[in-house]
Order: sequence, then structure tokens, then C-alpha cells
Amino acid sequence: MHTRLCCLLVLFAASAFAQQVTLPLPRLLTVMPMGGQAGQTIEVTITGENIEDVTALTFSSPNITAKPVAENKFAVSIAADVPPGVYDARVMSRLGVSSVRAFSVNTLPEVVRTKANNSVETAMPLPVGSICNATMTTRAVDFYSFQGVKGKRVAIECAATGIDSRLTPVLILADAKGGDLKVNRTGGLIDFTPPADGTYLIKVNDLTYQGGARHFYRLALQEVAGTGPAPRQPQTATVSRMSWPPAGLAAAAAVTETEPNNKEAQKITLPCDIAGSFFPAADVDTFEFTAKKGETWWVEVASERLGLNTDPFVLVQQVKDGKFTDVAELYDIAPPMKTTSNGYSYDGPPYDAGSPDVNGKFEVKEDGTYRLQVRDLFGGTRSDANNVYRLIVRQAAPDFSLAGWAVHMTLRNGDRAALSKPMALRAGDSRVYEVAVQRRDGFDGEIEISMDNLPPGVSAAGLKIAKGKPYGHLIVTAAGDAKPGFALARITGKAVIDGKEVTRPVRMASMEWPVKDAKGEIPSPRLMADIPVSVTDSEKSPVSIAAAENKVYEATAGETLKIPLKLTWRNDFNGTSIKVKAYGDGFTGVKEFDIPIKAATHEAVLDLAALKVAPGDYTLAFYSLGICKYSYNPAAVPLAEVEQKKAEELAATVAAEAKKLAATDAEAAKKAAEKQKLAEAAMASAAKRMKAVTAEASPKDTVDIIVSEPVRILVKAASVTTASK
Repeated sequence: MHTRLCCLLVLFAASAFAQQVTLPLPRLLTVMPMGGQAGQTIEVTITGENIEDVTALTFSSPNITAKPVAENKFAVSIAADVPPGVYDARVMSRLGVSSVRAFSVNTLPEVVRTKANNSVETAMPLPVGSICNATMTTRAVDFYSFQGVKGKRVAIECAATGIDSRLTPVLILADAKGGDLKVNRTGGLIDFTPPADGTYLIKVNDLTYQGGARHFYRLALQEVAGTGPAPRQPQTATVSRMSWPPAGLAAAAAVTETEPNNKEAQKITLPCDIAGSFFPAADVDTFEFTAKKGETWWVEVASERLGLNTDPFVLVQQVKDGKFTDVAELYDIAPPMKTTSNGYSYDGPPYDAGSPDVNGKFEVKEDGTYRLQVRDLFGGTRSDANNVYRLIVRQAAPDFSLAGWAVHMTLRNGDRAALSKPMALRAGDSRVYEVAVQRRDGFDGEIEISMDNLPPGVSAAGLKIAKGKPYGHLIVTAAGDAKPGFALARITGKAVIDGKEVTRPVRMASMEWPVKDAKGEIPSPRLMADIPVSVTDSEKSPVSIAAAENKVYEATAGETLKIPLKLTWRNDFNGTSIKVKAYGDGFTGVKEFDIPIKAATHEAVLDLAALKVAPGDYTLAFYSLGICKYSYNPAAVPLAEVEQKKAEELAATVAAEAKKLAATDAEAAKKAAEKQKLAEAAMASAAKRMKAVTAEASPKDTVDIIVSEPVRILVKAASVTTASK
């Protein structure tokens, strides 16, 4: 599909620079502070784009609630029993539900930095056992101070990349004069035991000294008891974590690796489930077991998918006569789909569902003793007990994991966008999502995709993932007469494994930030906590395409099937026609055809013989691209005009009053002049607002993916007589 979509996009290249890409969608950009302590109520301020008329701030936990206190300000209450973690925040606005933003919950007291602290002298005191919420100062270093106690170990952590921040933190521990003692430029954590009582400094800066509202961080300072790993703040889930954990896996491993096991192997029996760590530096954990000829064992290691910057590697060897013979080398989990080559161009999605973790197999060629070594390819110089792993060796347990995301696009030589796309539907809108599958332990069956718990007026149809294929599609449609609504939906995949029906959830992914020029910024996707879906009637889709009748279209294998389409055009479009292809197993090879702009009806002709469609039930959707004339929120213009006239009338009234009083009472004249000044400022503000909404409402060429409502087809087997002809 990616190559075909790119070919379509080339058609728009000539005018790409002047185009807006995709219809505007609501996006929540910042929530400050970006977290809070369980059991407390805090006031947060939000910013975003396309989020006018905000009516609610909600979270992926029902025990985190918000009440508005002023424009774009909310009092957020966190129940005492909310577990520490990262939750998704989103707002409801005119266009529906926004993209999500991470909101962290912890058990430590929290503070917010409120004034500049960019020198040793202005260092902000930070109590041990607290978290500070702050935004990075541009082209500067933020300073904090704390009182260290000799021998009392502390963990200093700057959370940023795991909480949707654009900050790449550099964390430095210094003495009271600012002299560096420890530096971390990669992981945001410093583990420190003070050699003496005294004042110590923490310095934070961005790797490239960027800053501002989108470069926020949570600086945690806490005492650590004992010698175990230092505590870490919770993080969002990378897309790679869609394949972890396997269904039915116990919360904790049955066995723990025991050191030293680098040269002297730890004895185990298969199958096994082992918890270990890549510690100390250059650690190689070795496990020894016996196996019999003909056995096949699957080996899975999770570490990167636990949120760690690791790259596990497994070597399996046979031990015989004191010699070691390599049996298998197991490396990364490959992405199910070829990912984008440059972060944005649609030669593949900018979502990578692969992982540096391991999931592979080895076959036993003869009875004997074998050993398995686990190491971190990044771990040669790193000595961090937090770099843990989970090792599972099992016989084949065929299964699958699923993740979905909105289809993205790029115009050649034009747009470089990788935008976050919330499931905020306009009435009459159909949206397409890719659903990728990580197949486990040899499973290659087909998977049926479905979606439920949708708002009224919204429906969904899954275009199945065919046998052995890496992805399928999901089409979500809002009826043309749908009313505003919101729901937390559920997407599932269903397959038959060993004669039993198995259902697995689909995790949805989104961009952390709307990247509008990926030549200068690498897009950063992550998994969402849930699946919020909304529909709005404040705007309608520029065009809707559907089958003329809501029915199952029937045909015989080898024949030609004609499907009458109906089209509803609500905006003006550039050009004379749109070029149309098809999604759906069995129909991706549909020959491209044109639909004239403004045509109320059209007939799609499907050559089942050329497509070689086998008998069975199918669902497909037609898709294209189009450039429409789009006006953003034109209803705001007359409202702004009314406000401007009111402001002008008030300013005129106040000016007349001030002129009248100028020659009489001096004190009254002074107050009237001050009132006039405020009225003139309000008039200027109203004029500025009027200019802005008028500019936004002016029609702009906007290119977007056009998707039809799903079409159901039944292909029947040809009769013997027909087949013989």
C-alpha cells in the first residue's frame, strides 16, 4: 500500500509547498505541571493547537479528575489510590478529543520551579524525597541544591524522554562551588553516596541547549535504602512494547539468575523463566541445560521492551568434550512492516513495532549438554543494575500481538510531516488505520479485526490481516448526521490457533508531538494508554464515499463485479477527478480508476478474474487523495465581529465620558482616562482576534486521504458448468 500511496502523492507535488497537509485536528501540547502526587489536588495550565472551546480535561484513569477554574486552567484531583505511573491526558474541544499528553503520578511530594535558577547563586533548594516540575531554560543550565548526608545514598533522576518531553537531558552532580563530580548524558540518572555532609548541586541542561515549554522535565531526588537498583520514574510505552508480555505470562519470573555465572554456568532445566540483569559492565550470563535430539526451543528476552536502553543478544552452544560449538545466534525482533527510511516518507510507517529484544528458536541436533549466553550489546562499559531482563525458553506457543496507527503520508518534495492524529472524527468522515501484527512462535494464520464501544453514529469495519501477512486495515466511519459524542473504544484481533479461537487486544500508537518538518526533527511515536474516540458536527468531512446500498454485494469467482457508489461533496476540490485504489485482502490489486470531482454517483468495476479472488467473504474500502478548499472554524468570524463591535462601542462611550469629565472634576477625569485606556486595549485585542479568525477561516488548499465507507462482498464459487466454460 505504501508505494501506491506515494505514487498518488506525487500527483500533488507541484503545489505541495502551498498546501496544508491533513485537516486540522485537536492536539494537546503541554500540561504544566506535568504530574502530581497521589492524594493531592493541583492546578494545571494547558496549551494546544486547534483546541478552542475546551469543555473538559480527562485522563486514562477514572480516578484522576479535573474541574475548570479559568480559561485553559484546571484543578486536577488525584485519588490517593492511583498507582504511580504515566497516564494519558486529553481535552475535549470543538473538533473533539485531542491527542494525548503524558501526566505522571508519584507518591513523593512535588514542587514547581517558579523563578530562574541558572547559576550557582540562584540554585533552587530541593528537599531529598521530592520531585520538581520545570521547563528547560533555553541556552542555559538549571541549578538545584540539596543537603547530602555522608553515607546516605541518593538517586537523582531527570525524567524527560519517557514523559513526552522534547528534552534530551544532560544531568550533572556538582560540589557546592559547581565543580562537576558525576555526569550522565544518556540515561538521566545519577546514583550517588555523599562522601561528606554538605551542599551539593544538580545541573540540568538540554544536550543541544534548546528549551521552552515543550522541553519539560521532572527532577526526582530520593534516598535509596540498601544496595539494590535505584528507583526510576515511570515512562510511556514505546511501540516495540506491543509484543510484550506474552499472553498468560506470570507477573514474576520463576527463577533468578545468580552470579557469578559468566564462566561457571548456572544449571537450569527447560522450559524456564528467568529474571536477570546486565550487571556489572560487560556481564555475560551463562546458563547450562540438557536437551534431546529433535527438540525445538523458542527463546525470548525482554529488556528494551521493559523500557530500557539495551540490546540483548543470545548465543546457544553445544558443550561436548570440553569444547563449545555454536548452535544459534539470536538477535533483534524484526518489525512486521518495513519502517520509514527517514522518519516521515511513506515508504513505510514512522512506527517501529520491532525491538532490539530477542525472540527466536534453535533446534537440537543431538542429545547432550548445551549452554545459553545472554549479554547486552550496549553493555560493555555500562554498570547499571537497573538494566534488567526476562529470559523465557519455551516450546512453541503460537500467538500474536497487535498494534495500530493512523495512516500517514508525505508529498514528494513537499510536506515533511509526521503528525499526531487523534481519533477525532468529523461527521461524514471515514478514517483508515493500519493494524500490524507481531507473529509469535510460527503462527501465520489470518486475523479478523473488530472495534466496539464506539460513540453513537460511529461504526468500524476491520479489513482482516491475511494468512502470513504483516498488517491489515481498520476503517472507522462517522455517519453524515452523527451528533457530538465520545467513548473509550476497544479494538481486538481474533484468530484460530490449534483449533481454538483466540482474541488479543490492539494497542494504538500515536506521535508524541505533531512534527511538521521531520527534516529537522525525528518523529517520536509511542503507545497510548487507551483508545479515545470522538465525533463532532461542528464541521463535516469535505467528501463522503459509500456504496449506493448498505448490503453485501455478491458475485461469482472469475466474473466482473460492479459496485455503484454514491458521493457527497461538501467542499470545493482542485482538479477534475480523484484517482482511486482499494484497501482490503484480495483487492489491493484493483486497477486505479478516476472519479470526476462533484460526481454524485460512480460505478466501481472489479475484475475478479484478474484479481484472482478466491471464494469467500471480503471487506474492502476505496481510497484516494484530494485537495479541497478548507476553511477553519468560519463560525468564529461573526462571533469575533460582534465582540469587535461591542469593544468599539464601549471604547467610544468611554472616550466621550472622559472628554466630558476632562473639564470638570480632575479626579474623575483621571479615572475616566484610565478606563478609556483599558477600553482601547480591549478594542485593540478584539481587532487582533477578528483579524486572526478571519485569516484562519480563509479557504486553504488542504490535501488529505479520502477513504470510503467499507464495502462487503461475497464471492461465490463458480459452478462446474461455469468453470468448464
